[in-house]
Amino acid sequence: MIEKKKAVGSEENAILVGLIQKDQTEQQVNEYLDELSFLAETAGAQTIKRFTQKMSHPDSKTFLGKGKLEEIKNYIQLKGNISIVIFDDELTGAQIINIEKALGMKTIDRSDLILDIFASRAKTAQAKTQVELAQYQYILPRLKGMWKHLERQGGGVGTRGPGETEIETDRRIVKDKIALLRKRLSEIDKQAFTQRKERGEFIRVALVGYTNVGKSTLMNILSKSEVFAENKLFATLDTTTRKVVFEQTPFLLSDTVGFIRKLPHHLVESFKSTLDEVREADILLHVVDISHNRYEEQLMVVNKTLAELGSAEKPTITVFNKMDKYESDTFDQWLEEDVKQDILRELKERWQQETKGNCVFVSAIERKNLDGLRQTVLNKVRDMYQIRYPYRAEFFY
Repeated sequence: MIEKKKAVGSEENAILVGLIQKDQTEQQVNEYLDELSFLAETAGAQTIKRFTQKMSHPDSKTFLGKGKLEEIKNYIQLKGNISIVIFDDELTGAQIINIEKALGMKTIDRSDLILDIFASRAKTAQAKTQVELAQYQYILPRLKGMWKHLERQGGGVGTRGPGETEIETDRRIVKDKIALLRKRLSEIDKQAFTQRKERGEFIRVALVGYTNVGKSTLMNILSKSEVFAENKLFATLDTTTRKVVFEQTPFLLSDTVGFIRKLPHHLVESFKSTLDEVREADILLHVVDISHNRYEEQLMVVNKTLAELGSAEKPTITVFNKMDKYESDTFDQWLEEDVKQDILRELKERWQQETKGNCVFVSAIERKNLDGLRQTVLNKVRDMYQIRYPYRAEFFY
């Protein structure tokens, strides 16, 4: 029988593990582990130690080499208060079994961790169903290893959602559950589609971007509404749509779930209806955290995901957010003002050229250049009315 596990309230101590493969640098993998640490923190786990190993490719049985596993095991025994090991790459069911046997410790991978966060953040029936479907799809190819992994008592990071208490639960039951969830989600999708159709002939604008770049904060500012926003990954799972009016010009503004590197395929598939807001949008506001040291890579991750959704060619305004943090991180107090301005000018000129003039630089927290953002959005929305609904456009000027 498959039952739901409850998340524990107390914080777990975690070890993070990353593999430095031939096409990666040590610095790059360490930055990936920074993100994994943030994911772990969001799920309720504190990172105690990190381990990395250079290998041309993962070991098919244990992912890491035997020597590195022994090193991790010795550290766990020495430290004594570790409760979970989290790998930054996806593990097979067999690898999970072998690693847990070698370490004597609960082991999960990045996808499992992200699914765990989604499970804890899901509030509506739609989000809960989407997450549950993704979890069962994740479990299915790992059945042999996952039963042992999920039957542990006590819950914790990586065990929210569907669990296993009896070994005789088999693949057929999981497949039946997936079919049932898909049917339920299909019914929810039909309702959501009907709701979207009833919005009338309004231009639709969707906020997209990497997780934790400030989309919800900008949503609150632009729509003058209260959308949940906090400094954690995946603060928002459900799409929020508000009617916004700039200078007598109305449009619909939607906040969407954030994208992330190595976003589990099952989540993208399960959240199809939520991502339909992106597919059906007339204009995208691609929010970028320009203060992040790998913001260009995050920008490319989002563009790749948009391409997978068939939305890469939509009219897009790139919103470079957190300029206040970028400046404080980039400029020291002794740097001359004219040098600062030269650097900022070069940065803006570069991205104006890259985006063909469709970008704006703001600080949502400090309310800097928000008038410029509003005007840019207004101009794009009015242009889109001329294209989509020319018979209505004259009323909005």
